[in-house]
Amino acid sequence: PPVERLAYLAEFAAMQLDGLQHLVVVDSKAPVSFFAYPDKASDLVPEGCTVHVLADQAGDPAGALAALAEAVGAPADGATIQPAARPDLPSGPLTADAVCQAVGALLPEGAIVSDEGNTSGLFAAGHTAGAPAHDWMCLTGGAIGQGLPVALGAAVACPDRKVIALEADGSAMFTLQAWWTMAREDLDVVTIVFNNASYAVLNMELNRVGATEGGPKAKEMLDLSGPNLDFVSLAEGCGVPATRATTCEEFVEQLQAALAAKGPRVIEAIVPSII
Repeated sequence: PPVERLAYLAEFAAMQLDGLQHLVVVDSKAPVSFFAYPDKASDLVPEGCTVHVLADQAGDPAGALAALAEAVGAPADGATIQPAARPDLPSGPLTADAVCQAVGALLPEGAIVSDEGNTSGLFAAGHTAGAPAHDWMCLTGGAIGQGLPVALGAAVACPDRKVIALEADGSAMFTLQAWWTMAREDLDVVTIVFNNASYAVLNMELNRVGATEGGPKAKEMLDLSGPNLDFVSLAEGCGVPATRATTCEEFVEQLQAALAAKGPRVIEAIVPSII
C-alpha cells in the first residue's frame, strides 16, 4: 500500500500531522524532530491528539494489526495499492535528484534499501514510490554512520535479495570499514555514495538552529574538500570493486552493471550540494 513518509524537516512533518485527533503507533515511537530548534516544539504530535501504542518494539506488530483489523471489521482485500510507475532514466549532468531518479527506474523487485543519503536522498522516496515491492530502511535517529552497517546486516539476513545503500559522503566516513566485511563475506550490496564534498545536512541544521557565528576554522570542519575524498580508492582498498560517475549516463551504466553482478560494489556519484 502507499506509504507517506514523514518529512525530515520538523515544520513539514508537523503540517502532515496537523489536524489529527488520534495517532496509532505500531512498532515505533511518537514522532519528534531530529534537533531542538529555538522557539519550536520538538514533539511533533499535534496539540490535543491522543497517542495510542498498539504494539511497541518488543511486541507483535503484525499480530496486533491483524487483531485490530478483525476488531473493526476491516476487509482483508480492500487495501489501496500503490500504482506501479517508474521514472524515466535521467540524462545530462549528474545531480542528487538524478541519482535517485535512476534508482527508482532500476530498483529490482525484492530489493532492500538502506537510506542514509541525508540531504542528497531527499528525492529518493518520490522516485521509488511506484517501483516494484521493496523494503526501505531509513535513518531513525539524528546520528549518522548507520547506513553501511545496516546494509551489511540486511545482506547477511537476506542473502537472496539485492541490497542498495544510499550513502552520504560524510556518513560513509564514519563506518566505511563495513566495505571490508562486505568483501570478506561476499555480500550482495551496492553502495551509492553521494559525494558533494560537504557535511551539507550539518551546515543546514546549524543555520536552522541559529548557530551562524562560527569563524572560518569552525566552518572548515564541515567541508570535506582539501583533500577531496576518493571513495573509489577507499572502497578498492577494502577489496570492493568501485567506479565513479560524473554524468547521468555514466551513473546509469554503472548502476545497471552493479545490479546485474553479485557481490559488493561501490559507485561514487559526484554531485553538487543542494544546500
